[in-house]
Amino acid sequence: MKQRAAIAQAIFEKPDLILLDEPTNAIDVEGVREVRKIFDNEKRRGACIILASHNPEDLNVLADEIIVMTEGSVINEKQ
Repeated sequence: MKQRAAIAQAIFEKPDLILLDEPTNAIDVEGVREVRKIFDNEKRRGACIILASHNPEDLNVLADEIIVMTEGSVINEKQ
């Protein structure tokens, strides 16, 4: 529930830039679907979403670009 509240707080005022760290962590399957829908709506609205995640499925479903980092350095970029 805390994770969902944090996401709601992040998008409440329709910001142009949304920064998220592991947004689907500790959320049930239905919640993940809802969160992904919300992110898709925000993206279509024109928001830039920067998302940090270890979940490849989140990245593949949500991302226009994927930047892989290790120890603070970029090691791979996918578009």
